[in-house]
Amino acid sequence: MNKRNKHIGILTAGGDSPGLNAAIRAIGKAALATGRMDIVGFRDGFRGLLENRTMRLDRDVLSSILTRGGTILGTSRDKPHKMMVGGEIMDMTDALCANYHHHSLDVLVCIGGGGTQKNAWRLAQKGLNIITLPKTIDNDVAMTDVTFGFDTAMEIATEAIDRLHSTAHSHHRIIVVEIMGHNAGWLALGAGMAGGADVILIPEIPYDLEEVAAAIRKRKQRGTNFSIVAVAEGAMDVENSRIYHKLREEKQKAKEEGDSRKKKKANEALQKFAAVNRGNTVQLTKKLEEMTGLESRLTILGHVQRGGTPSAADRLLATWLGNSCVNCIEQDLYGVMVARSGNTTKPVPLEEVVGRKNLVPPDHPWVQSARNVGTCFGGW
Repeated sequence: MNKRNKHIGILTAGGDSPGLNAAIRAIGKAALATGRMDIVGFRDGFRGLLENRTMRLDRDVLSSILTRGGTILGTSRDKPHKMMVGGEIMDMTDALCANYHHHSLDVLVCIGGGGTQKNAWRLAQKGLNIITLPKTIDNDVAMTDVTFGFDTAMEIATEAIDRLHSTAHSHHRIIVVEIMGHNAGWLALGAGMAGGADVILIPEIPYDLEEVAAAIRKRKQRGTNFSIVAVAEGAMDVENSRIYHKLREEKQKAKEEGDSRKKKKANEALQKFAAVNRGNTVQLTKKLEEMTGLESRLTILGHVQRGGTPSAADRLLATWLGNSCVNCIEQDLYGVMVARSGNTTKPVPLEEVVGRKNLVPPDHPWVQSARNVGTCFGGW
């Protein structure tokens, strides 16, 4: 008697990212090519699994999506243990598990960033067969060399900086460019270096505004009456960084102690801090104008960094990881994230991924190289 086909479910969760469709295509085509697997997509992340909203991923659907941005499955930021249902936030983990079995799935592939890795791990803890793929433009997922989506976003941000150079030069201005990255500065660092930014500010290196202004004034004294400042949205000055990390430590301590009251208080303090510091690049731009005497303008790239056709590098990486995902399924290897490691891919246990972030080390070769060509980081 022939064994039944393996039933594979796929969902994409979290923010959209270039290369998602390439990954869906790779998993689908490689799975169908075995002749022993079939595949179904769930719309809008974990929400689609909860509501049984599916999309059949056959060869016709998969044949035309390699170059498309976004995700044909749609996405959402719903968390299995905190989902809005009937106007209330509820733990729907058990309901998601029931629907997994309702669809007779042998494995659920979850494609997403750090939050998705954690949410997928929660389902794996319930006994489901889970495999994840790492995607995010922030490149902050731990235990993989790089995430798909990052290369495309870096190219877009670099092109924006390239275009802003001519305006900054013509009008003798400081142009502050806000680039995505709340906790990790890879995108601002990479695009800032590639675009020749004079100042790069990232979350991992708290900055002294006077040091930034001094670097710009020095350029002015040498006859260069313009500067490009690439800023990650999560970059902070020294004092705000100290306050933020103290609040995070208090939250983590309360969590470890199981003190819900202290944890709630710490969460509220963090939310208040975020509200006060929202739009900090606007204030940064104004202060630099006051401190340097140069007209300053702010450009916020925003969601344009997520969109459009994925780069060749992201298509290649997503296809590579997707194929490796199917290899894991054939070997019944579950509870892992498929990561890039040098010139190969490897399955990494999800428990080694969750709760960690890939942040820029202050002594990273990119940082050292940027400093050596005169880029100011405002600190360290």
